[in-house]
Amino acid sequence: MELQTIENAPANAMEVLQSLAKSINLAKDLVKKCEKGSCSDLDTELKITMTQLGEVIKCMGECLSSIPSSTFTGQEYAEVAVQCLSKEMVNAYFDVTHNQVSETKEQEPQKLPKEEPPESDLYSISVEVSMDNGKLLGMPRLGDFLTDTSLSSQSSYQNVSRSMTLPKVAQYIEPLYETFFCPLTKEVMDDPRKLVCPTTGQKLSSRRLSTNLALKTTIEEWKDRNDAARIKVARAALSLASSERMVFEAIKDLQSVCRRKEYNKVQVCNVGMLPLLVNFLGYKDGGVRCAVLDLLHQLVEEDDDGKEIIAKIIDISIIIKLLSSSLQPVRHASLLFLLELSRSQLLCEKIGSVTGGILMLIKIKYSRSVDAFASEKAEEILKNLERLPDNIKCMAENGLLEPLIYHLNEGSEDMQIEMASYLGEIVLGHDSKTYVAERVAPNLVRMVQSDNTLTSRTAFKALVQISSHHPNGKILVEAGVVQIMAEEMFNRGIYNEPMNSKGEAAAILANILESGIEYENLQVSTQGHKMTSDYVLYNLIYMLKNATPDELNVSLIRILLCLSNSPKSMATIVSVIKDSEASYSLISFINNPHEELGVATIKLLITISPYMGHTLVERLCKTRGQPENLIQCPTETTLITQKQAISAKFLAKLPHQNLTLNLALLGKNVVPTVLQSINLIQRSGTRTSRYASAFLEGLVGVLVRFTSTLYEPQMLFLARNYNFTAVFTELLMNTSCDEVQRLSAIGLENLSSESTNLSKPPEIKKTKFLKVLTLPKSLSFSSSKKKIPSVCPVHRGACSSQNTFCLIDAKAVGRLLACLEHENVEVVEAALSALCTLLDDKVDVDKSVSMLSEVNTIQHVLNVVKEHREEGLRQKSFWMIDRFLMKGGDKHASDISQDRLLPATLVSAFHHGDINTRQMAEKILRHLNKMPNIYASNYTM
Repeated sequence: MELQTIENAPANAMEVLQSLAKSINLAKDLVKKCEKGSCSDLDTELKITMTQLGEVIKCMGECLSSIPSSTFTGQEYAEVAVQCLSKEMVNAYFDVTHNQVSETKEQEPQKLPKEEPPESDLYSISVEVSMDNGKLLGMPRLGDFLTDTSLSSQSSYQNVSRSMTLPKVAQYIEPLYETFFCPLTKEVMDDPRKLVCPTTGQKLSSRRLSTNLALKTTIEEWKDRNDAARIKVARAALSLASSERMVFEAIKDLQSVCRRKEYNKVQVCNVGMLPLLVNFLGYKDGGVRCAVLDLLHQLVEEDDDGKEIIAKIIDISIIIKLLSSSLQPVRHASLLFLLELSRSQLLCEKIGSVTGGILMLIKIKYSRSVDAFASEKAEEILKNLERLPDNIKCMAENGLLEPLIYHLNEGSEDMQIEMASYLGEIVLGHDSKTYVAERVAPNLVRMVQSDNTLTSRTAFKALVQISSHHPNGKILVEAGVVQIMAEEMFNRGIYNEPMNSKGEAAAILANILESGIEYENLQVSTQGHKMTSDYVLYNLIYMLKNATPDELNVSLIRILLCLSNSPKSMATIVSVIKDSEASYSLISFINNPHEELGVATIKLLITISPYMGHTLVERLCKTRGQPENLIQCPTETTLITQKQAISAKFLAKLPHQNLTLNLALLGKNVVPTVLQSINLIQRSGTRTSRYASAFLEGLVGVLVRFTSTLYEPQMLFLARNYNFTAVFTELLMNTSCDEVQRLSAIGLENLSSESTNLSKPPEIKKTKFLKVLTLPKSLSFSSSKKKIPSVCPVHRGACSSQNTFCLIDAKAVGRLLACLEHENVEVVEAALSALCTLLDDKVDVDKSVSMLSEVNTIQHVLNVVKEHREEGLRQKSFWMIDRFLMKGGDKHASDISQDRLLPATLVSAFHHGDINTRQMAEKILRHLNKMPNIYASNYTM
């Protein structure tokens, strides 16, 4: 060996190489002795020498790893070592038998088995039994590495070719000894103890044998050293990762090592293997990913310390993502690994915190028909995750309610409190709320009655959540919730109790009543009081105060709104509100900044306004900022709110004839705001906001109320100045809202009723036009040009749509006739009422009939009679038909009599209608000669 060729090598490295050379020379001398047969104990000496040689090489590797790459590379040392071994021992072959050594011979490389070369140790010593089996100890082949120093640093391997394979270099396998092998199985023994002599084949006379402890210990030490070497080799292989096969074999070898001994798992973790393995979870090859998952599972199985190490290194979200792999083995391996991790409470928290992790597991759980194994393992994982309440909450939010229900019903008191708290917080789907209500309602009822304040409070909140789904109302009533809530509201004081749950109790009761259950006979107290009793209504109304929390007031008003559907309850509600301070409280709630309270209050006021509208007007006009604040004009960029819409509706529903309110609105200059808002909605359309249609209805209703008090000069001037006739005529057709059409027709009826009073013969002298109120051009619905008044044949004077509200001049007749074809009966009746104003006794009926005949009015009226049976509508239709028969002459009588369905309709009305309808039907039948004209009936519309 030419050691002198190495320049600038450190002294200790040179010493190691010299020791290596001496060991090799000693081995050569022993070989020569074998050839001459002069060695008395060759077997023992050879083993000792080989052991020493191995220690020297190991020392050499450690030494070489400390040499800076700038002076001498690991590759150069490796080449020197390999050259030495190849020159002296690579082709040497020893046939070691029991007590002798056969003749040494040179082995031809090409004569080795072609299938897979046998495992050989660093010293190329081949044992006969090993060669026969073609493998060593069943260990996987690993290679491509030269020294164990690379396991801690990859820098010494930067110049080593990644294409190197195990047969080209030495391996980390400890020397073999014949005594390690079982003569029967030809495998390394775990316990060197036999019952049958392997040589003679005779059975031993005694089964009481003692283990050869020394040999057993030696074998175990030999295995441990080889395991340590295999772990280092695998680590280096994973560091290089030059091929998929190398990585796969390295992982498989680690699995074999870990299966042999539990302590090897610790060794694997200690050499820094985990970060490498985690990196391979994203490897492109599915087989490698699956093997990594299996190995990680093996490392942490029944090992809490290993799980804690994993918890610090691994990103659990990676494992969660692998659950969606297209490869079933990867999915299964991921589930098994995750299942093992979930046995640690620390990792349960980490798994539950992964976004979408629990949702993914729930999906797999419910996919049993697709993959039964995966479904089973996902269910086991979820069961482990239940140990943390936060995970149970997450499961409930993602559709798995069983854990929450179970722990709420069967858990400890603390767990029940926490589950009830979650149930009060999370947002469940409607179906889920019903399912939960069926399972937990009885237990929640028990909890609300608990002496434990926290238990009761959380149960109340949970019931608020469950009761918000209307189908649950019946379930909660059957569970006895109503009486408990009523007692909580009416029997407990507000300030003298440790816990005040009146707000929750009222909200629960409101939710139940809004579900549509039959509430009249519901018992609310042990004294036998029913839900509609005065006891309940008085308590509810007297609780309405400004000092009461807003949420409680909202719930109280919601309850009153539900009870107002009962006529008996409505009478009591109106009476108590009218005679108490509650009316002032309700009016004051309109200005409350709490949006929900304001909306609920106005809804109740609208409900009771038909019964006490003038009282509400009085209270409203005495409230600061009212009534003008009920009309708020939206902008192009803001959406119309529910409160804006319902406030306008409230103003429209208050008595139209109340002059006090109308003058108050006029004085606050509300009309320009109303017209501006109407114009804005017509431009932008009602689809811009869900409340736009309701807001438009309220605004038109506010305009209509001014037409009900036209006897007041200011109201008359207002209608003229803003040309209400043109406004209503335009709204009649340029809207798809039935209520707006109905209100517009009513407005036209009110205006047209004043036409005969306003229509006067034209004066010769010009009069100055008083201009006090002017409508901005942007808000005006009338033409800017002044029309010259002409004599109206119907009203017998100078008429115009703006000054006398003439429907004929406004061209509103055609639009009203079109409304007679409407499906909505209320729209038809309102339009018919407006047309009737053109046939009353104050106008020239003959000319009006002639004018209406030109637009085929009578045919429209006959169609109304055919299509609708409502009493009010039939009365108006019959009245118009009678006017045409009286004033239209024979032609109209002939046209009417030719309608084949009319007589049958008249006969039916004559028999089944009310008194007014019967009288009208009778008179028309006489006109048509269907009845004898015995007497005349007098009636007016």
